[in-house]
Amino acid sequence: MYAVIRTGAKQYRVQSGDVLEVELVEGAKGAEISFPDVLLLADGENIQVGKPNVAGAHVTAEVIDPDKKGRKVIAFKFRRREGYHRKRGIRAHHTVLKIKEIVTK
Repeated sequence: MYAVIRTGAKQYRVQSGDVLEVELVEGAKGAEISFPDVLLLADGENIQVGKPNVAGAHVTAEVIDPDKKGRKVIAFKFRRREGYHRKRGIRAHHTVLKIKEIVTK
């Protein structure tokens, strides 16, 4: 059984036991988080697509690392022959989760 959930501005395909890195969500280490935005549920041949969410379904996850820094992204601006260049970098914060279960009606 797998589900497609929405968190932040992204969608993730998850199964029970998966470990994934998502945009920063509130929660201490070891806390349990519920995701009510389940867009799709699939169990073998039985597939339920939500409009926009599947009614009565949610996914629970456990927080493994509440504040992990992602890879560095560089923004570099340059104009030739003008002596102009700007370099900025950012490391986004992520949360590492372990999916515990997918709950349906």
